[in-house]
Parts: sequence; structure tokens; C-alpha cells
Amino acid sequence: MEVVGAETISTELAVRWARLPVGVHPNHWSKRLRVARGFAAYLHTLDHTAEIPPPDIFPHRRQRATPYLFSEQDICRLLDEARQLRHPMRAASHEALFGLLAVSGMRIGEAVALQREDVDLDAGLITIRRAKGDRERLVPLHPTSAEALRRYASLRDRLCPSPRSRAFFLTSAGTPVHPNALRQTFREIMTRIGVRTEAVRPRVHDLRHRFAIQTLIGWQRAGANIDERMPSLSTYLGHVSPTDTYWYLSASPELMGLAAERVADRFGGDR
Repeated sequence: MEVVGAETISTELAVRWARLPVGVHPNHWSKRLRVARGFAAYLHTLDHTAEIPPPDIFPHRRQRATPYLFSEQDICRLLDEARQLRHPMRAASHEALFGLLAVSGMRIGEAVALQREDVDLDAGLITIRRAKGDRERLVPLHPTSAEALRRYASLRDRLCPSPRSRAFFLTSAGTPVHPNALRQTFREIMTRIGVRTEAVRPRVHDLRHRFAIQTLIGWQRAGANIDERMPSLSTYLGHVSPTDTYWYLSASPELMGLAAERVADRFGGDR
């Protein structure tokens, strides 16, 4: 506004400012325009001549990061390396956390926020008090997963008999594991075992992707009706919209191959 000598904001000026970065995705322009719109809305309360740009000038498309598809060997190596971390408490907590994320599809924030009363190992049931959207949901556990968490809890209580928190997963200081610390340890392990490179950058969240994809692959191989079972998976993962769950159908080449085979079997030939 100062450069062009404008006394107030206009739609044309806001759009020009939003498009200043060159060679970026239109989503970036859309984000910048949202900032300008917020500023314009404030100015409009002081000066009615200030224009508030329309929200749909730039098409905004949701971008999903391409997930790294963990193999069974990748998971085993991740847990083996976590088990070798220097401090016994840190090693136990990271192994248990990575294992739980891989077999339950829980989000990182949900797992590290678990309190002791949220994990019922006798019933094999986890209660997530504040899932995405501030909702509560239940996550049933396979008996082997419940037993693994029982072993962790026993070791945790021996290593840290007087914790400073009621968190289920603890650091060596007896405090909750921080999500950023978990991500950092994950990156270090992935780099050490040669999975993380300049071109391949797996995320902890990809363990959730693997759980969903492996579930769908199992259903496909069993000949199950995916559309009938999808609401169950959507509820289990805590998705607000079923469309978020359907996205996984296109996230794995193996899954797409199985789907193509079923279509060919149903309609015959190589159509």
C-alpha cells in the first residue's frame, strides 16, 4: 500500500500482493490472500471504503503428502532400533509408542496424550478423550497388542516408580513424551537404517497410513465388500468425513492392483 501510494486496501491490490511469490502453488497465493482478507476485514470496521477480497479468487486444492509405505521389515527394524536407544525408559517408551501407532492407526497426538486411566489392558480398550474435532472414541486392541503394552507398563513402573505425570508413555524424567521429540527420534532412526534419504522422507504419521492400507488390503484379499466396511474403518480411525478414509483406496499400488483384479473377475476379460 505504501509503495503504490494507496490510502486503503482494494481487491486488486490484495490480489497483486498475494501473487508476489513466483513459481509457487496457487494454494500459497490462496493462503496469502486469506491474510490480506483478515487485514481488510479489520480496516473495513474503521473505513467502509476498504474492500474485502472475495475468498474464492484462487482455487484452493487440498494437498496430501505422498505416504511412505512401510514394509513389515521396516517396522521390525524401527522397533529394533528404538529398543537400542541409550536410556532404558526412552527406549521402552519409543518402542511401545511406535508399535502402538503401527497396529492401531492412532494419531501421534492421541497416543502421547493417553493417561493411565485411558488404557484398559484387561478389556483391551483405549479411550481417546479428545480426538480430532474434540470428540471421544474407543480403540479396541488385539490381545497381542494389549500384552505388549502390559509389558511396557510393568517396565515403566519399575524404571520410574514416582512419575511426575499420569501419562501412559513417559520420558526418563517421568514426564509425557513430547510429539516433536518422538518425531525427531523417528527421523534419526529412519536415517540410521537407510530408509530416510534426500528423496524419501517417511513421517511418523505414515504408520497410520500403513495401518489403514493394510486393513483394506486384508479386506480385498478376503473378498469383503469394501463399501460396507468402510464406515467401520472411518470410525476406528476417527475420521470426520468418510471421504478421508476413501482416499486410502488410491494410496497403495498393491491395493489398486487388487481392486483391478476384482473388477476384472467381476466383469470378465481384460476390460
